Amino acid sequence: MVTSGKANGADDGSGQNDGGPAPAAVPAAGQALSYEQARDKLAAVVKRLEAGGLTLEQSLELWERGERLAAVCAEWLDGARARLAAAMAEREEPAAAADDAAETPF
Repeated sequence: MVTSGKANGADDGSGQNDGGPAPAAVPAAGQALSYEQARDKLAAVVKRLEAGGLTLEQSLELWERGERLAAVCAEWLDGARARLAAAMAEREEPAAAADDAAETPF
C-alpha cells in the first residue's frame, strides 16, 4: 500500500523521481490506496521495469514494490468477490425461503 500524490513527497511509482526506483510501498497510518490507485501504480512499476536501464538493485526494489501493490489489488478484489457472493446469497435466500414455504404442507 502506498500513499498517493506527489505533494507530500510521495511519487507515482514510475521511478523517475531521482532516476531510481520509487520508495517502499508503505502507507502512512490510516492512508490506504484504492484499488484503482494501486492498479495504476502497479502499471507504472511494470512500465518502468519493462523500459530497462536499471541496476539490478533498482530492478529488485521495483519488483518488490510491484509485489506489494499486486497484493493490495488482490486484497481489494478478494473483498469485492466476498461482497458479490454475499449479495448473491442474500438475493437467493428469499427465493429459497419462498420455495420451501410452498413445498411445506403445514
